[in-house]
Amino acid sequence: MNKEQEKKCHLIIHTASTGAAAVGAGLAQLPGSDNAMIVPMQAGMILSLGAVFGIELSETVAKTFLATTTATMVGRGISQVLVGWIPGIGNLFNATTAAGVTETIGWTIAKNFDKFKEQNL
Repeated sequence: MNKEQEKKCHLIIHTASTGAAAVGAGLAQLPGSDNAMIVPMQAGMILSLGAVFGIELSETVAKTFLATTTATMVGRGISQVLVGWIPGIGNLFNATTAAGVTETIGWTIAKNFDKFKEQNL
């Protein structure tokens, strides 16, 4: 990954993570409700990351990538049930978890796209 691609990836991933954190914090007391807003953000992030590496994806493919990289969502769901309902603490915890999961997904996908492009040159 060259410097320009890395810079673009940073912007895309951090923007999506910030959005996911905001949604996670705002909807912490309603278990699972934030997924309806976070999943499309993450799918958009994947589409944008594909564009950075010249990989054209459909929304369906982006959601498939997302589905295969979201095993961490299980852990996020468990943590939300344990502390997500507590006002203040739950909001902070849910925001941090949503941002962390989105960051992890973003960088995993970006590295995979970079490897894919290198192998197919």
